Amino acid sequence: MAQSPNETPILIAGGGIGGLAAALSLSRRGFRVQVLEQSPEIGEIGAGIQLGPNAFSAFDALGIGEKARSRAVYTDYMVMHDAVDAQQIGNIPTDESFRKRFGNPYAVVHRADVHLSLFEGAQENDLVEFFTSTRVERIEQNEHGVTVHDQNGKAYHGQALIGADGVKSVVRDHFVGDPHRVTGHVVYRAVVEKEEFPKDLQWNAAAIWVGPNCHLVHYPIRGGAQYNVVVTFHSRQTEEWGVKDGSAEEVQSYFQGVCDQARQLIDLPKSWRRWATADRDPIGQWSYGRSTLLGDAAHPTTQYMAQGACMAMEDAVTLGEALRVNDNDLVKAFDLYQKARVARTARIVLSSREMGRLYHAQGVERLVRNDLWRGRTPARFYDALEWLYSWKLENCLSGVHA
Repeated sequence: MAQSPNETPILIAGGGIGGLAAALSLSRRGFRVQVLEQSPEIGEIGAGIQLGPNAFSAFDALGIGEKARSRAVYTDYMVMHDAVDAQQIGNIPTDESFRKRFGNPYAVVHRADVHLSLFEGAQENDLVEFFTSTRVERIEQNEHGVTVHDQNGKAYHGQALIGADGVKSVVRDHFVGDPHRVTGHVVYRAVVEKEEFPKDLQWNAAAIWVGPNCHLVHYPIRGGAQYNVVVTFHSRQTEEWGVKDGSAEEVQSYFQGVCDQARQLIDLPKSWRRWATADRDPIGQWSYGRSTLLGDAAHPTTQYMAQGACMAMEDAVTLGEALRVNDNDLVKAFDLYQKARVARTARIVLSSREMGRLYHAQGVERLVRNDLWRGRTPARFYDALEWLYSWKLENCLSGVHA
């Protein structure tokens, strides 16, 4: 017999993009939700992110399409240049033909604006409750429900638990306990005001400059008033997974061999945040009875596919749809949700690793990379992206692997 959605709440560990998307999805199915966030307030750090058409399909399915669309910057194209000699390698128009093919646009946005759109949607729903300064430390589960204990010993009881607590997930450690994989790739992110950004690079595009063991990304955010700048390099030192303040001197030391047009990007930011990146090998199981994982907790990935936030929102939508087809039976829905998501998200993780290698190619590999995309027509690019960008609510459970 299906359980009533209006009884005990579902607990969500984590109030980031994945956690809020899950809260919206579950509340739209009639469930009460309690979001447990370890930070003192519900908010988001970071800078810009890219949004494929699949992200907008997720926004619509979560009921916040209009909010999210109003905060995004819609690009005219995606472009890749060789950072050594400045030659253009590939250009993918994201114009009307792109929108017609995939049913939605390509956009760039500040990460906080995505989070805010989700948060506003959750705040408008009486079924969603927030607990801040609450870090999940211990989990107990039986056939009837889940109890989690926070750092102060307070207990929260739910009929289920969603671990949306990010790349260093406590919930994943409890159920899976697998090691992370430090990549050695370091990412510096910063936001630069438009008036300080080089006029010759003020393109309405998601742009990347790829170089030996490094690359640079830039695109407009906040209505074009600011530009997101991201630089990535292979660190010379042994890295530990984490975030800290960075230094201009370190960034400069890794970009001696790039062309002047790309190099000017690293002279712009007044302050940097430094991410030492990591991912995990894909796993085939992340649902355990009345508990499941979502977003970075389930499939932490490097940034090279620009799909981390998109995948978290897809997860949330798919979870809601799995509940719908299983009449809100949580255990059956968690199993179906997992089956629908494992292969797709693993493809993102593994493709991202390979894309990082292509971006950072040197020597003869660099020449091969440049030949891969040079002269490719928009239609061929679109065909290659079909698997990724054509995801939507209507097909999110199709092709489920038994």
